[in-house]
Amino acid sequence: MVGLGRMGNGLVQRLQRAGHECFGYDRNVDAVAGIVEAGAIGAGSLEELVNQMVAPRAVWVMVPAAFAGSVVREVAALLEPGDMVIDGGNSNWRDDVDLAEELAPTGVYVVDIGTSGGVHGLERGFSLMIGGPDAAIEHLTPIFEDLSPGIESAERTNDGPVRPGEAGWLHCGPSGAGHFVKMVHNGIEYGMMAAIAEGLGVLEQADLGRVLHDEDAETTPMRDGKYYEYDIDVGAVAEVWRRGSVISSWLVDLTAEALAMSPELAEYSGHVSDSGEGRWTAQAAIDLAVPAPVINASLTSRFASRSQDEFASKVLSAMRAGFGGHHEKKVPEG
Repeated sequence: MVGLGRMGNGLVQRLQRAGHECFGYDRNVDAVAGIVEAGAIGAGSLEELVNQMVAPRAVWVMVPAAFAGSVVREVAALLEPGDMVIDGGNSNWRDDVDLAEELAPTGVYVVDIGTSGGVHGLERGFSLMIGGPDAAIEHLTPIFEDLSPGIESAERTNDGPVRPGEAGWLHCGPSGAGHFVKMVHNGIEYGMMAAIAEGLGVLEQADLGRVLHDEDAETTPMRDGKYYEYDIDVGAVAEVWRRGSVISSWLVDLTAEALAMSPELAEYSGHVSDSGEGRWTAQAAIDLAVPAPVINASLTSRFASRSQDEFASKVLSAMRAGFGGHHEKKVPEG
């Protein structure tokens, strides 16, 4: 494992528990020391890592997408024909297609793995979406079986033969296919997260009928305020939604946990990052002429959370002032 952050560390520890021999390298020597303490073999450089291993080697690169391509190339240069280099970051699937073509003459297999499970994957198992050549996937199957949650982690769809994906890992196709599926997974995640957050936002404001509102030309009057006089405990709503509702999910579980610990979520600013997959999903949907309005909207709402709409909002205010003499209402401090 190259890259021993939260995910890389969890992957190594889960494999160690299953009896696999693991080697690890990270620029952070403390991270290397951590896996050594758990029983893995540490290395002080990529060269040392590769030299410690017996062919056919499998080297999993688990670094941020911005660095994944360069690190994969650096690792591949140290490998031999029949060895495997795994891109486990949230890389753009196009990069893996290009890498596979570039490294094909060397005989080094390129495998791309989209990994979902986050910091809880060590205990729950990791959902793996995999792309790459059949020979490499066959060799790595025991690793996938032990990293994934297993068939028993969810109720079976039917009682017939075990279907692909039921164990929690899936060979999605040739190089790039794994990250393509993981990209769409994350695009869906954006939409689901946005819907949960927006719904709870509506509930959190359901008492506005009790609040006095400004009455002027710049304020939309609230009609029928009596219908909005509910003091709803959104944390309790999240709890009830966890149990038996159609929208019960791990995302709702995590939301309920956060609200139980901090009902006002005061420690968060609401600045929501996007790591790329939502953008790539939206771009792929455009290329394929597939409508994806929910994913597109959830992506742009993340941009807005970071004040990326500030200039556009100023333009709107300027236009309103120009055509109607409307003056901006200042947001009250505090």
